Amino acid sequence: MAGKKQFDVDVVLDAAMIQFWRAGYADTSLDDLSMATGLNRSSLYSSFGDKESLYLRCLDRYALRYGDRYEQALSSGVSSEPLRAIRAFFDVTLHRIADPDVPDGCLVAQTAMAIPVLSPAIAARAIEAVGLQRARLRTALHTAELAEGDAEDYATHITAVNQSLAVMSRAGASRKQLGAIVDISMSALSQALRGQG
Repeated sequence: MAGKKQFDVDVVLDAAMIQFWRAGYADTSLDDLSMATGLNRSSLYSSFGDKESLYLRCLDRYALRYGDRYEQALSSGVSSEPLRAIRAFFDVTLHRIADPDVPDGCLVAQTAMAIPVLSPAIAARAIEAVGLQRARLRTALHTAELAEGDAEDYATHITAVNQSLAVMSRAGASRKQLGAIVDISMSALSQALRGQG
């Protein structure tokens, strides 16, 4: 239509997601979002609602994008090679951290750490995303014939380690240090799986 500015919703959401990821929810203003997306405030509001609504869409987009990658990694060798599947899971995180096109850390981990000052809707979405990651891991580990209680414990541990990789990367940990964190967790899991045999 004449006079109506057209834009690619996916491009705008990616730009907003990167801005929130880089600065966090509280420290991202509408002016920041306008600059990042190229849309004025009026267009942002009419297309995406308020800042919270836009953040929720970005958080969902992030969780879906990386969740799909985690899902593929875990399905790569669940029953026959569970260690390979968990290593591939960690590799998704390590590749994201090393990607120069995205900020350090993790939007979900960043959101979870800010839960005390966020709205209940955003807090619930972050908790849901972390819970989904744990559930994926629990399923993979249970399929690998870890006892149900052990699968739950290791799923919780690996989820915590995975989130800590994001925090450590923001704190300046080197690739080597992040790799060592993963290696220690993989060693513990390997021992647990051998103990099941």
